[in-house]
Amino acid sequence: MAVYTEVNDEDLACFVAEYDIGGVLACKGIAEGVENTNYILRTEKGAYILTLYEKRVRRDDLPFFMALMEHLSASGVTCPTPIRRRNGKVLGELAGRPAALISFLEGVWIKKPNVEHCGAVGRALAAMHNATLGFPMERPNALSLAGWETLYSQADGRADSVQAGLDAAIAEELAFHRAHWPQGLPTGVIHADLFPDNVFFLKGRLSGLIDFYFACTDILAYDVAICLNAWCFEPDHAYNATKGRALLAGYRAVRPLSDAEMAAMPVLARGSALRFMLTRLVDWLNVPPGALVKPKDPLEYWKKLRFHQRVAGPAEYGFDL
Repeated sequence: MAVYTEVNDEDLACFVAEYDIGGVLACKGIAEGVENTNYILRTEKGAYILTLYEKRVRRDDLPFFMALMEHLSASGVTCPTPIRRRNGKVLGELAGRPAALISFLEGVWIKKPNVEHCGAVGRALAAMHNATLGFPMERPNALSLAGWETLYSQADGRADSVQAGLDAAIAEELAFHRAHWPQGLPTGVIHADLFPDNVFFLKGRLSGLIDFYFACTDILAYDVAICLNAWCFEPDHAYNATKGRALLAGYRAVRPLSDAEMAAMPVLARGSALRFMLTRLVDWLNVPPGALVKPKDPLEYWKKLRFHQRVAGPAEYGFDL
């Protein structure tokens, strides 16, 4: 979440008038995140998240995201849901951007996750995967192998300005994944961005999942690998196998992983680290002027990737084999 596009009071009032939510009481920008413009909107009938979808989000993908949130909510997964306008539609336009109002989810994200948080995330991710089995829509992952190549080209040879030798190291890593990316594993709708700031907890219990704007159809175990990267490393970039064991056990208690999925985890985790390093690298090199957003350090994920390069097998992630 971030603020790239400012909204004036008159345009906001006209936009809100298209909903049955009462008049505007307050609207405050949310500075966290890097993808879309977000505000906390308070009206006479409650609190909502107002999202303006920026250029990285394709307009044609928005119906998929909206329908997915509605499907998950109806299937018992606690997540925000789009608020329908008076005309029954969920999308409008504000300040020249596609825009939507999303229900407000109570809770806070955990800045220092512990073992219990990791176990809860594993269970919630598996429940989400199970819930999407009946979801009829598909969306290719624009940030899989081909997308990584595109991101690398967008860095435009400037990676060495972040760390000496990084450009050639990325090229070598891309070549590895072209040769070794797993095939034939179970696929479905994945969250693809389930970082701690996209999981809310309330009174010690997981209260919901948010931010489905990277959701897509891809390898289910790849979503697990993303979570291992996001939840199970310490601030010094050391992997915490106890947290990994809890996350994996939580996931497998709800949706079992096959031997092939477990065997592929080192490559999937390595690819996940490369994907987030590349998106962070591009953001780091291309912050829009005046944007109220702080880009994240791409080298954090390069250090994680280096760990995965040294992993000898899935047991090192905490799998009880």
